[in-house]
Amino acid sequence: MNVAKNKVVLLTYQLSNDDGEILEDMLEEDPIALLHGHGNVIRGLEQALTGHQVGDEFDVVVEPLDGYGPRRDDQVRRLSKKYFNQPKRLKPGMQTTLQTDDGQRTVTVLKVGGKVVDVDLNHPLAGERLHFRVRIAEVRDATPAELSHGHAHADGHDHH
Repeated sequence: MNVAKNKVVLLTYQLSNDDGEILEDMLEEDPIALLHGHGNVIRGLEQALTGHQVGDEFDVVVEPLDGYGPRRDDQVRRLSKKYFNQPKRLKPGMQTTLQTDDGQRTVTVLKVGGKVVDVDLNHPLAGERLHFRVRIAEVRDATPAELSHGHAHADGHDHH
C-alpha cells in the first residue's frame, strides 16, 4: 500500500540543517503516525511522502517555503512581562510558549528588560532548509474516527 491521501503513515525520521547539525533524531524511536493529506506535517515533507511504501528509506530536502516559511523581520515584538509564565526565569535565546488569540505559540526570547521582553515570533526553523532522512514503517487505511478528527491515532483506536 502506498502513502496517499486519507492513509495513515507511521514513520521515523532524522532532521538536520544545511550545516549537517542533527536537530532531531527519531530514526530509532517508535514511529509517529500521520494522517496523510490533512496538513499534519509541513507541506514539503507531506508531498515527499506521497507514493512511498512500507520499508522505503529516503532523503528529503525541504525549502523554507514548504517548511516553516521564510524568516520575517516584522515578527519581532516587545511584550509586557505579564504575558509570560515565570518571567524572572527568561533569558535571551530561550524558547517559551505564549497563549495568543490563535492558540499557543512558541517564541524565542531576544532580550529581557525590567518590564518588557523582546521576542521573535518566527518559528525556530523559519528560513531554514530542512534535511530529512525518513523510514516508512507502516501504511494503513485511516479509521472513520481518524478521518473525522483530521489526525491519526498511533494505534488506530479512537482516543487521544
